[in-house]
Amino acid sequence: MFGNLFDQEEDGEENGFAAASSTGRAAKVGDEPPPPRGKSSLCGIKNQGGTCYLNSLLQTLLFTPEFREKLFSLGPEELGCLTDKEKPGAKVRVIPLELQRLFASLLLVDQQSASTADLTDSFGWNSAEGTNQHDVQELNRILFSALEHSLVDTSGSAFIQQLYHGTIVNSIVCKECGNVSQRQEDFLDLTVCVCGMSSLEETLWNMFVDEELFEGNNLYRCAQCDSLVTAAKSAKLKKLPPFITMSLLRFSFDFVKCERYKETGRYNFPFTLNLQPFCEQTDGEDTDYSYELFSVIIHKGGCYGGHYHVYIRDIDQLGKWEPPEEECKLKIQKKVKEEVKNEVCGPKLQEDDPLSVLTAIIAQEPSKIVLLDQLGQKLMDKIGSSWSKRFRKQYGPIGKFLKSNNDTFMLLSNGTQVTLKANTPGPVTEPLGSTEHTFNSNHSTHADLRDAKQQEPEDGQGSHWFDFNDSTVTSIRRSDIEKQFQGKESAYMLFYRKTQLHRPSEALNNPRYKVPPHLIQVAQEENFKLQQMRDRFEATNNTIELRLHLANCYRMENGALQPISKEWNGSSTLSFDRRKTVGDLRLSIYQMQELWEGDMALTMAKSLPAGLHLYNTITDDSISLYSAGIQTNSDLFVWNGKEVCGASVLTGAEWEPVLLTVVRPFLEQDGAECEEGHGGFENGGTRLKKEARGFAGAVTLGQVREALGEPKQILLCQERKEGKIGEKGEGEGGGATGWRLFPPADMQRTLKELSLKDGDALLVLEPQSLDSSVFTLNGDIVTVTTPSDCRWLQVEFRPHGGGGGGVEEEEEEEERRKIKVPATGSMLLGEVKQRAMEELQLNKEPPGKLFDDAQFCLRQVDCTGKLLPPVCEELSVREAGVRLMTTLTLCPGNAPKASQIFLHFSVGTAPPAGIEMDIIVENSCTVRECLKAMLDAVGLDGTCWHLSRLDWCEELGEPLMDEDASLSEMKIINGETLIIAEGQLPPKGFLKLSVWWCVDPANAAQQFNHADYGSAEDQTVEVLPERHSRSLPLFSDHMAQLRSVGQVEISEDATLEDLKTQVLTLPALQDVCIPTTAFMRVWQLDAWQLARILRGQQLTLKKLKLTSGTDLCVQQLLKEEDLGPKEVLLHVKMGVPGERCYYPAEELVWDASRDSSPHSLRTCLAAHYGLSPDALLLAKYQPLKHTWEEISNWSQQISKKKKKKKAESLLGAPFHFKDGDTIGIKNLLIDNNRDFVTLEDEQGQQRLREQAEERRKGEQAAGCNGVGPQKKTALNKFRKPEVALSINVGVFR
Repeated sequence: MFGNLFDQEEDGEENGFAAASSTGRAAKVGDEPPPPRGKSSLCGIKNQGGTCYLNSLLQTLLFTPEFREKLFSLGPEELGCLTDKEKPGAKVRVIPLELQRLFASLLLVDQQSASTADLTDSFGWNSAEGTNQHDVQELNRILFSALEHSLVDTSGSAFIQQLYHGTIVNSIVCKECGNVSQRQEDFLDLTVCVCGMSSLEETLWNMFVDEELFEGNNLYRCAQCDSLVTAAKSAKLKKLPPFITMSLLRFSFDFVKCERYKETGRYNFPFTLNLQPFCEQTDGEDTDYSYELFSVIIHKGGCYGGHYHVYIRDIDQLGKWEPPEEECKLKIQKKVKEEVKNEVCGPKLQEDDPLSVLTAIIAQEPSKIVLLDQLGQKLMDKIGSSWSKRFRKQYGPIGKFLKSNNDTFMLLSNGTQVTLKANTPGPVTEPLGSTEHTFNSNHSTHADLRDAKQQEPEDGQGSHWFDFNDSTVTSIRRSDIEKQFQGKESAYMLFYRKTQLHRPSEALNNPRYKVPPHLIQVAQEENFKLQQMRDRFEATNNTIELRLHLANCYRMENGALQPISKEWNGSSTLSFDRRKTVGDLRLSIYQMQELWEGDMALTMAKSLPAGLHLYNTITDDSISLYSAGIQTNSDLFVWNGKEVCGASVLTGAEWEPVLLTVVRPFLEQDGAECEEGHGGFENGGTRLKKEARGFAGAVTLGQVREALGEPKQILLCQERKEGKIGEKGEGEGGGATGWRLFPPADMQRTLKELSLKDGDALLVLEPQSLDSSVFTLNGDIVTVTTPSDCRWLQVEFRPHGGGGGGVEEEEEEEERRKIKVPATGSMLLGEVKQRAMEELQLNKEPPGKLFDDAQFCLRQVDCTGKLLPPVCEELSVREAGVRLMTTLTLCPGNAPKASQIFLHFSVGTAPPAGIEMDIIVENSCTVRECLKAMLDAVGLDGTCWHLSRLDWCEELGEPLMDEDASLSEMKIINGETLIIAEGQLPPKGFLKLSVWWCVDPANAAQQFNHADYGSAEDQTVEVLPERHSRSLPLFSDHMAQLRSVGQVEISEDATLEDLKTQVLTLPALQDVCIPTTAFMRVWQLDAWQLARILRGQQLTLKKLKLTSGTDLCVQQLLKEEDLGPKEVLLHVKMGVPGERCYYPAEELVWDASRDSSPHSLRTCLAAHYGLSPDALLLAKYQPLKHTWEEISNWSQQISKKKKKKKAESLLGAPFHFKDGDTIGIKNLLIDNNRDFVTLEDEQGQQRLREQAEERRKGEQAAGCNGVGPQKKTALNKFRKPEVALSINVGVFR
């Protein structure tokens, strides 16, 4: 419903008021008037925020002529007057009066959309109610009820019943005596089921033709027989109303998930509906039962929100139907292509001639205008090649080619659009005082568009369909309705009318038909006010603000026009009507400049960083400002078209100036002030001075050198830009900057070709400067290292290497010291450390300090304050990637050498759960050697350890399997964290699996007799450590004990049978008597729950998707077992009749390979217990919730005309049967208790409620401290609370 809250006016651009671009307007004065009706001549309804459901229903009622005329027939003498509604004691029926006014406005007022604010106010709704979501079917019933109560004691009190009331007769026929019991039921609309049905006819057949039999356990008590008998129930339509409303039941409730969902399957409905087969009396004429569709309300979205719109057939032909825009465009484009082929391109397109190709592309566009950034793609579509490949080498860039052929092409909108010279588009409105202009090239296109739109639809008269989508009304075809049979956007309510209802000829094309005269007068007054508002707004809307730049206020400098006066920018503002011509503008400027002499040229200009630049000159005085591309805030340069202050001016995009920063070396003398040069230098004690200079983009680099007054042997360099984050080019790092030397060949290339942009730096260097220490040349890269680079590093001393807590932290803060060490990019970091220690006087500290005789290292700090790995002191500042003017931390510890890496590690668990330690190892050492070094560092020994990485979420990840590979080969990088995990790694291709034996306490003596665990009696009562013993529910009420019997190491290519054989060789199972492996069942455990049974004796462990570290549970069987892929092992329990308990559970293998429906399971259980399938009631147990899910039969009577339904599968939603599920069974023949819940289940549910209450209280307590509930709330999707829909009606009796 909220789909179009903010874009409901988006289609308003079809009107003259919304078509003008906002960039072409001046500031609006006052509010914009409502736009007039669109092409359809029909009026939409504004959305108040969430009232699309109301809009769709109101449009349907408006285009129900009989409803509309019945409402209009009620006069003020019966309804009262709205002006009297505030008077005490006055009986004013506000709802029908407001509905009359709204309908009259929709019919007669020339506006794109009407407001329902007054109507909803009469409902008693507040502003918040307009944003609430509601169901349109609910609104239909409530609105009809409100109208009936509002029209009490008037001539229209029964018109709702006359139009929509029908009756259904429900009959029950006794099969024994033939007695018929009947009951009538009234309806204003019919709710039809969608789930499981394919069409409306099938649903009606199911409702009014099929009989429901009362038989078996569901017998009917006949009043005449006075006994339970077999009977048949049926329903028939007794009275048919003139209009029938069908509400499709698309919203359903999933009782398993406890949530609503929307049926999106295909559901067909006819355009003509014959109800004769569904009626009680069928002896009438065929037309008495025939209905035709005239409205379809469509819902788009889900069950918790969406959007309504409606398709309506215009019975009275009040609108103007036109083919959809897509059809018109296809027809026009086809004809234009033929014209271009015959007239423009001749018999064959000259693909080698760019002028011919571009002319053809622009000519075949319906508007004869192409966006410049789309022209390249259209060219590729036309000739199969791009401009760069085909024409650029010979003709240059495409923009330059268009400007050089200005006799054929014309650029619009500051060069963003291109059109043919003869196809200049006219203004939106006719220029004031100008001559009318017609263009023959456009005439045929507009005529074709008019002809295409005037074509009648395929359907007959009165069969025009429109889509009413809030404020937007568009034409559609009948075929569009068929697209709403299914999907998230599908039909929700259907409205049918009797074919017998005919409209009088005077009602056709006459929106005033039977509208009361006083409402017609109100509409006429409203139209007059709207027209006045539009006239005022149009005058304001077409006024644009122009910035005029006069030539006598500018001079040419640095390749661009600069104001002569620094206090004034040289521009003045002029307000002008864009509908006037360029000649009118020129005349106005002449009048403003009385002293102007000679010719006057108006040139489009643009302010750039380098200054003002001129583009195309407007020479055609007959076109309007709109057609010339002049918009608000456009810059116009007024000059003689030749020179400015005696200097010639180069115009066009190719001569756009580029503002460069020219950098020159400057040798500063001690105590001397830096000479201030032209253009403003940035000296401040530096050895490089900078100057901003502008140059035309089309000049060559050699011409730039000449303009700077430099000799030919001078070198020019461009500052290098950094690439990806973390990459450092040659010459970078250590505070120095890198510059790329331009080769001699680049001196003949232009600034545009070299991709130089505003702000780029250009270094001017003499060749002999490369011999100094400031400038170094490496290949074509010049590295500049000057004192202005602030060549220092800040070193912070941390005596404890990190933050402590309490008093220790305060002491460390006192001991922290910072000093600056002079440094260069080539200085070794070891030298930096030595200077820092000397400055900090660490070698002179008194004995007894923590850092006495300790080693120190330098470490960088990231943005979070975390210490990074120590830097190698054998590298220079630049080689280590350390930037000058940054901070290094001096900490206790050793620095790695160039061949070593620094690693973090912890034992057992990942940080922060484990204690993180550091180690320095050789990069070439193996994983095994690294592990040994870490074990020695923490004082551990043994071989039952291995190394693992951290995964992306900082948890224990995959182990390093190849222990003989070096750290570099395993791609272990400096600063990485490794975990020492317990356990020896299996060989490559092998799996290490933990095996648990399932011990049933009832049969422990027979199952487990190993001497290591003592006698059987001892085992059942002995409390073992958690790592050796666990308990888990084997059945719903039966606990079994898991005992660890060891681990097996086996190849992943071994079969399941090999695994079982190897398990039997474990020492703990030596005394277990199992004849063959077929007497063993292997479960895979997941979170200490039985997850699945491993089946397929010859399947490999790799195909069974077992991984190293998996826990397996082995269970001894009393008979052989070989489960198939779709055989499910279930635990079934029969309920004790009359009691809330069950007999002991049994294992049952259910074959679901052919049929996995409830019927198949019920048949299998009936055969197992020797009972009738109809006597069984089944439910699945949910152990985590202590609840039972009843499994219904899902079998329905299927008539001969129905298609057979697809059987539901218990392996899928909502039950998802799997191995080990518990199924409860009730024998209804002897047990009347249909409740599966036991006393233990109720106790379990109570425990869950208590735990939930404790969690809630804990979250509330944490919420007081600002943590806890906020996080949970953020995860839940917010939904507005549902509010009941109501309409307040006064008392009129």
